[in-house]
Amino acid sequence: MKKTSLALMCGLLVGWATAAYAAEGNNPPAPPRGGGGFGGPITLNPDDKPAFLEPPPGIDQRREGVPQGKLEMIEYESKSVGTTRKMQVYTPPGYTKDKKYPVLYLLHGIGGDETEWQRFAKPNILLENLLADGKAVPMIIVMPNGRAQKDDRPGSNPMATAPAFAAFDKDLFNDIIPTIESRYSVQADREHRALAGLSMGGGQTFNFGLANLDKFAWIGAFSAAPNTKRPAELVPDPAAAKQQLKLLLITCGNKDGLIRISQGVHQYLKEKEVPHIWHVDGNGHDATHWRNSLWHFMQRIFK
Repeated sequence: MKKTSLALMCGLLVGWATAAYAAEGNNPPAPPRGGGGFGGPITLNPDDKPAFLEPPPGIDQRREGVPQGKLEMIEYESKSVGTTRKMQVYTPPGYTKDKKYPVLYLLHGIGGDETEWQRFAKPNILLENLLADGKAVPMIIVMPNGRAQKDDRPGSNPMATAPAFAAFDKDLFNDIIPTIESRYSVQADREHRALAGLSMGGGQTFNFGLANLDKFAWIGAFSAAPNTKRPAELVPDPAAAKQQLKLLLITCGNKDGLIRISQGVHQYLKEKEVPHIWHVDGNGHDATHWRNSLWHFMQRIFK
C-alpha cells in the first residue's frame, strides 16, 4: 500500500480507537511508558515481549531455483451479498488434483481488499521460500474481500464500511469456503483450515475464528483492531477452546497504539489457561509486522 494510503488507514483508526475506548466505558488511559502511537497510549506489561526471533532478511524476496506456485484472481457468486465477488487464490508448487491440501484464509485491514496481503507481504513468496527450506507444508492460500457489501471497495471513507466487515462471516461460511472446497482439491475439515488476519481482519479472525472452532483449528490475529469483541465473548467456554485449538497466535508491535486490544485478549486467555502464543515485536501497526507475523504463522500450521 502507498504511504498515503497507509497514513489514511492509520488516521481513520485513530478516531475509531479513541471512540471505541470511550464506548467501552473505560476511564481515560494512563500516560504511556516509553511513548505512544496512533490509537491511544501504549503501556507495556512484563510479558509483552517477542516469542520468536526476528526473521532473516529477504524472506519475501524470490530466490533463484525455488519452485513457484500459481496466484490467480477468481470470481464467485455470493448469495450472502447478492453479487459476484472476487478473491485471490494461491496454489502451491506442484499442485495436483491427486492430492488434498489444507487451506489458509487471510483477511485484510480496513483500507484494503483482496489484493492487500499480496501488496503487504507476498504470501506466495513467503511460503515458497519456507517450503524450499522444509519449514512449512504445501497449502492453498485464500485472500478474500472482507467487506461484505455490493460495492466492496474501501472508497474515500473506509470507516463507513465497518458494518460490512461485521457481516462478512455469512459470506465466508456460506459462499467462500464452499467455493474453495468445490473448485480446489482440499482437506475439508477443521484441522486443515486456518484463519488469520491483520488489523480489521485480525478482529474478524478473533470474532469468526474463535466463535467457530468447529471450522478452524488454527488461528492467527495480527494487530487486531477495535472491532474485536470482548475477550469473554470471544472465548465463553475456555475448556472447549483448550480442547479444540491447535494453535492460537496473537501478535502486535510494541509501537502500535492498538496494542491494548490484543493485550486484553492475551490476559484473558492467560487467566483462563487457554494455550496460545503472545508475540510482541518492535514494530508498529505496519506491513513489516504483518509480513513477519504471517511468516511465523505459516511455519506452525497444519503440523
